[in-house]
Amino acid sequence: MRKPRNFDAELKALEDKTKELKARKVRQLGELVIATGADVLTAEELAGALIVLAETKDAGKREAWAKRGATWFRSKPRRTAPANDDNAGSAPAQPGGTQSPSSGMGAA
Repeated sequence: MRKPRNFDAELKALEDKTKELKARKVRQLGELVIATGADVLTAEELAGALIVLAETKDAGKREAWAKRGATWFRSKPRRTAPANDDNAGSAPAQPGGTQSPSSGMGAA
């Protein structure tokens, strides 16, 4: 006889994974803001600039931004990602962080 699936445990595991991925995304976005030097902007300036970027439909502008972002990522030295997050909050983010160009973060 086959063992019944524990849907509650599977759902909980998926919810935990979702929370972990969202937290990692937020952390990476913060690292990106710091690495690009955008942390000198006020929250209002940064939000306004991001809104304009998100609303832009001009494919030429978006492609130019994507190329500039890809060039920026290639020019930055990388540090290797830690094996675990035990010390994730203990040190400030270094420029370049662990972000890779393939993650889509630079193509806004």
